[in-house]
Order: sequence, then C-alpha cells, then structure tokens
Amino acid sequence: MSSHTTAVGHDEVAALKTVALQGGLREPVKVSCSTLGERLDASSQTASRRLQRLEAAGLLDRDVVGDGQWVTVTGPGERRLRAEYADYRRLFEGEAGLTLAGTVTSGMGEGRHYIQLSGYHEQFVERLGYEPFPGTLNVSLTEAAVRARAGLDSVEGVPIDGWEDEERTFGPATCYAAVVDVDGATFEPVHVIVPERTHHDEDQLELIAPAKLREELALDDGDDITVRVTDAERADEPAQPVEATGPGGSA
Repeated sequence: MSSHTTAVGHDEVAALKTVALQGGLREPVKVSCSTLGERLDASSQTASRRLQRLEAAGLLDRDVVGDGQWVTVTGPGERRLRAEYADYRRLFEGEAGLTLAGTVTSGMGEGRHYIQLSGYHEQFVERLGYEPFPGTLNVSLTEAAVRARAGLDSVEGVPIDGWEDEERTFGPATCYAAVVDVDGATFEPVHVIVPERTHHDEDQLELIAPAKLREELALDDGDDITVRVTDAERADEPAQPVEATGPGGSA
C-alpha cells in the first residue's frame, strides 16, 4: 500500500464515510468540496485536501470535472469503513469477532513446512496451548467474507514473533481464535493464522488446529465452511482477574 496511508486519520475517514453515505460505495457520486466541507464542519479547501489524501492512499477514486468531481469508494476504502464498523459494533453491542464463510480449497503446500519450523512451532505450543497439526486448512472466502475480513483489525490476536536462522529471516504473524462450523458440526480450538508477509490474497484464509481438520470434519475441496473468529488469549499468560463489586465498592 502507498506510503501516503500514514496521512489518513480520523478526519479523512469521516470524509470517506460521508462519501459512502451519499452512495459512493455502490457507484460514482457527484461531490462538491463546499458541500462536503459543510457536512464535515470544515472549509472547502480542507475537504479537498482530505479527498486528495484518500485518493493517494487508494481508498477513493476521483474524476475531477468542471463543476465538481465524481468520487467512488474503492475496495480498500470499503474495508477501512468495515473495520471502523467492527470497532463501533464492539463498543456499543459488546460483540467481539466476526463470522467468515467460504469453501475448502487446496493450498500450495507451504503450511506443512512453516508450521514445523522450530522458531514458529515452539511459539505455537507455548502461546496457543497446543501442538498444531503439521499443515493448514485453506479456505476460499466468499465475496461478502472478503469485505468483512477487515473486521479482524478489531479482534485481539496472539502475536507470533519473527525470527531468523543462519540462512534467512522469517516474518511475524498473528493468530486469531476461531470455531469452525460445517453442517452443524463444530471444531475448536482453531486459529486463523495471518502472516505479515504472505503469498495468499485477501480471499484466502489459513487455519491451524491440533488435529487435521479435513479428517475431523470429513472435508473435501469445495465444501462450505463457516469460521467464527473471536478474541484470542495467550496460553502462556494468566487470564486477567475480574473484580467483583457490590453496593459498597470492591468486594
């Protein structure tokens, strides 16, 4: 992603949301900087700069014409808004996590190799609390799930640190706790593993578990699967105690 992403803050996201509310998620909409500025309680010049930053960050497409501009929210822009939505849903509804649907697919065979590397394997056992099966289950996400995947940013994950040996450097990853649903049958514990550097597109999900999920759930390529992602806790860290309070204060 462009380095301009760092210039996109809450003010720019507010402009992005305003464009989306005008219909910019579905099709190009005509936007004038003066009208946008009024809605954002800002000057037309400030509104213009925010649109320019959103375009530079790849969150917005613009076509400037004589009497304004036609603006469309891009795929990355929609994912940014969905991440904001996930945060507000968690704030007001107390719900953490998201549900992703897809179909089972064959991977490139890299999972088995990386899962067994000692630098990763030791962290999986220590931080996830189990020894993962040497391989991953690959899921091809539906179009709706690809968009919803942005909500992962609002879910607590378990960090897996990067490391290096004498030959090369291995990048970090994040593991998100999940439950897999297939035709009424469920399996847990499962973790969605998201490497910082990956060959997979955003429509692909990799799952690890202490057992071979294909056998446990009798899965074949093309089978429908639902992955419910929730907050993850590190197995090597004690759970935070919950203080009990009564009418007189702390118990």
